[in-house]
Amino acid sequence: MTEADKSSPLLIKRYASRRLYNTETSDYVTLEDVAAIIRAGRQVKIVDLKSGDDLTRQYLLQIIAEHESRGENVLPMDVLTDLVRSYTSQAQSVVPQFLAASFQILRESQSQLLENLKFPAPFPTPISPFEAMKRQQELFIKAMTKGWEGAGSSGPAPEDDTGAPDGEAPAKGEDMAEIRKQLAELQKRISKL
Repeated sequence: MTEADKSSPLLIKRYASRRLYNTETSDYVTLEDVAAIIRAGRQVKIVDLKSGDDLTRQYLLQIIAEHESRGENVLPMDVLTDLVRSYTSQAQSVVPQFLAASFQILRESQSQLLENLKFPAPFPTPISPFEAMKRQQELFIKAMTKGWEGAGSSGPAPEDDTGAPDGEAPAKGEDMAEIRKQLAELQKRISKL
């Protein structure tokens, strides 16, 4: 498969019989075949042959549901619960961006981790990729909820773990500068998506 083939989504048509047809290989595929194509790094687009409706989201959710029902649990129960809650809360507009940015960070962290395993650095990385991802997520959440925290409470905001050495908290200006930097970085990543 050429690089150009990988960049364009594979078009799969759903017939009235609900069978899925791979337009590149001219054969019928199962949902598990579609999942294997996606795992191989290829984007897919599933459309209804008659109406032309894009059914990709529906089928991706079905793939996830089937894996979860077979005991291949990737999504913890509290994440599933939070996702359900996000459909009826203020967070609904933030959740898709947060999830996209989180998975982008995860992909980059995995790539960096694999690269470090291939070519060990002369000095150890001061922070693991997963710790960096966690820190970025915390900063993102803090920045996104900044406007909401004053709305419901009159007391001071609870302090969080800032990662400063020996329990020392960084100056608020430094913390805000770091949040702004991380938010700008996440916005840049989101705009690329």
